Amino acid sequence: MTPTTTPLYRHLLARITQSGPMPLSDYMQICLMHPEHGYYTTRDPLGAAGDFTTAPEISQMFGELLGLAMAQAWLDQGAPAPFALVELGPGRGTLMADMLRATAKVPGFSDAAQIHLVEGSPTLRAVQRRTLQGTDVQWHDRLEDVPDLPIFLVANEFFDALPIRQIQRDGPGWRERCVGQQDGMLVFGLGARLPIPALDHRLMDTTNGDIIELCPPGVSIASEIGQRIATQGGAALIVDYGDWHTLGDTFQALSNHAHADPLAAPGTADLTAHVDFEALAQASAPAAHSRLTPQGVFLERLGITQRAQTLATGMTGAALDTHVAAHRRLTHPAEMGTLFKVMALYPEGAVPPPGCTP
Repeated sequence: MTPTTTPLYRHLLARITQSGPMPLSDYMQICLMHPEHGYYTTRDPLGAAGDFTTAPEISQMFGELLGLAMAQAWLDQGAPAPFALVELGPGRGTLMADMLRATAKVPGFSDAAQIHLVEGSPTLRAVQRRTLQGTDVQWHDRLEDVPDLPIFLVANEFFDALPIRQIQRDGPGWRERCVGQQDGMLVFGLGARLPIPALDHRLMDTTNGDIIELCPPGVSIASEIGQRIATQGGAALIVDYGDWHTLGDTFQALSNHAHADPLAAPGTADLTAHVDFEALAQASAPAAHSRLTPQGVFLERLGITQRAQTLATGMTGAALDTHVAAHRRLTHPAEMGTLFKVMALYPEGAVPPPGCTP
């Protein structure tokens, strides 16, 4: 089928024809989570046969080290029991499986942990059930549905897939980037110029044509995490690509491990944008947040090189080459080591999880 004959393309054109151009955030939400034709609701996008590969799928070391960092944070806060061990957007369940294996020998941790996965995709939930077979797991559509317990949470490449708004500077005001249609084809456009008081402070560091990206769902979820940590205790590790401050157009589509036109075949490509960690940190108050740390630095602080050397014992040939390449991919500045960042959330006055600094 050509893009314009796919069901989701036709659905979007019909909606735009009836109601007018839609904000980019609405377009992303429909493309990713439409119940019948959405990207995440209809497929497993991970791995060589999918469209992208995440750190847990590259090497077991990633999940092992995050799990041990969480276990130490749990010990540092007095080993509360029970507690909720939560993952947002858990993919295939690989990260959680590696975390649980690594923490199995931490006294009391496994007995106190209640495993909660926040996952909206029925397809991925089925994969997670297979990966975590034999583990008592509860699934939720929203973080709000996780019981009120001390919460130790990981979110790896979760926030980048949440719908964003793109706001373009136009003189003293702003225009929202939208998706409309022209001659039966999806096209980008701009809404009317409007003042946006919440962006008044960005008039100082932007010029005409600059784009600011806002992620209201991400801010809401960070606020929920922060409130829970501040009131119940716990910690969060947020790992994603992005930076401390948003400026510019970072919206992109990925298909078959390559960049794609985000309007060409909605529902068949992953849509993402860089994470604004500053906005997440501000929203998470009154919880404290760590400094933003490059993923490579974070993993080296946790001892990934020593772990890699231990795992390499006895390896030869292709297996050793793959293992060495995985270590490099996770940590080297030219690969994921600098593009991806880590930020921890934790109670005010507590120490941050290992690998992170106040």
